Amino acid sequence: MLSVFDDGNIRDRTAIVGIGQTKLGKLEDSELSLACQAISLALDDAGIAPSEVDGLSSSLLEPAREVQVAKNVGLGNITFFSQVGYGGGAACGLVGHAAMAVATGQCNVAVAWRARKRAAKNSRPWAQTSTRLADHTQWSRPFGMLRPVDEIAMLTRRYMHEYGATRDHLANVALASRAHANRNPNATMYEKTMTREQYMDARWISEPLCLFDNCLETDGALAVVVTRADRARDTSTEPVLIHATAQGLPPQHQTMTNFFNDDPLRGPAWVTAAKLWERADVGPSDVKVAQLYDAFSPLIPLSLEGYGFCKRGEGAAFTDNGNTQWGIGTLPVNTSGGGMSEAYVHGFNLILEGVRQIRGTSTSQVEGADVSLVTSGEGVPTSAILLTKAR
Repeated sequence: MLSVFDDGNIRDRTAIVGIGQTKLGKLEDSELSLACQAISLALDDAGIAPSEVDGLSSSLLEPAREVQVAKNVGLGNITFFSQVGYGGGAACGLVGHAAMAVATGQCNVAVAWRARKRAAKNSRPWAQTSTRLADHTQWSRPFGMLRPVDEIAMLTRRYMHEYGATRDHLANVALASRAHANRNPNATMYEKTMTREQYMDARWISEPLCLFDNCLETDGALAVVVTRADRARDTSTEPVLIHATAQGLPPQHQTMTNFFNDDPLRGPAWVTAAKLWERADVGPSDVKVAQLYDAFSPLIPLSLEGYGFCKRGEGAAFTDNGNTQWGIGTLPVNTSGGGMSEAYVHGFNLILEGVRQIRGTSTSQVEGADVSLVTSGEGVPTSAILLTKAR
């Protein structure tokens, strides 16, 4: 078999063989308990015993959790563990780290997961304002940009000014996500329909972003199991190949605001996309369905441009006429409802939906979906993965 070191690429050498998720919403369970539940469910899905797991990949926002997870789930000797930072930018990076570890022999069975407790309002960082600011936030928080939504609102105004985007374009994003969630019984917004009029009448959160331009805040956990592609054929589910992975952090980047760049609208997605497509045998035109990180609706047009689905400044118009909606458009986006209408667990639910699309088990299944793009947070150091059907 070709060694991973022969071409420096781990393309198609690993696969996701199991997925698991807890309930999503406002939950009583601890973050650790949710993590253990999701991992156990993913291992059950794969038909792999916990004792076979020897690699772990988790978010930096879950500090020192490897020991507790290994002990409570009953894992084997752990020979690889890593963590990725930057919250919403990390999810695909977690899977990428797991894939690299398995492909290079650092471990044989790796689990990547994200558990999160943020449904309660007082659990959110911006609810705690007494801490003295010593990092880059000292240049924005004292002037009223207290929350991520305030920072993205500033970028949205810039985008609207430069390219003529409107609130109708933002509504396109929100309405497509809600339509997909209405088809997904596990989505928080499953039974809550939305019209364009309701979107336009919603209260402001940070102009020009209204209530429905924001993601949900959710308790829950999700996990995936990664093995070598040749081993994956022996597991109990259809393997989904990890075709390519990438992370990106551009020069002079400032998290969320990008004030120090000549072009603040050219975020980490551009760097990540260049490396992702360089490592892949496919391109944007081959992607049948995309799960694009959507903490806020304007991130969708920015990501559509950054990952090459349209030209610069055309991302907003790309969403017109239901173009990102299942059953209507050319590129269905966030087919489970995404962070805005399914749940928000720092984008890890997008990875599971990407897997379901390749398996053919999504509630908004795209016909012939053999290439699925999943991205993590635009606006922060980020990551992305390409999932493909095993040949």
